[in-house]
Amino acid sequence: MRRTKTMLMGDLLEEFFKRPYIAAKVAEGRLPDTWRAIVGDLAAESTTELRLERHILHVRIRSSVLRQELFFQRDALRDEINRRSGVRLVNAVIVR
Repeated sequence: MRRTKTMLMGDLLEEFFKRPYIAAKVAEGRLPDTWRAIVGDLAAESTTELRLERHILHVRIRSSVLRQELFFQRDALRDEINRRSGVRLVNAVIVR
């Protein structure tokens, strides 16, 4: 509670969600939507598992052709996920 400078609730929430831990958790919750936006609808439909453990993204793909293509683009996927998330969420991508 402040007496000198009042703050709007929106400003307080914005400040709260900018904290690194909170921003990372929000980005982790949005990961399926971020994945779909990056790889597209068809590739997202072929994704059977999308799991983040210790900053390593584990992706399981049904299609062997798509799996091979995403395997070669792991670094680009990692960079794009981090860019869209606004935090360093993923250090490595493992495609299976």
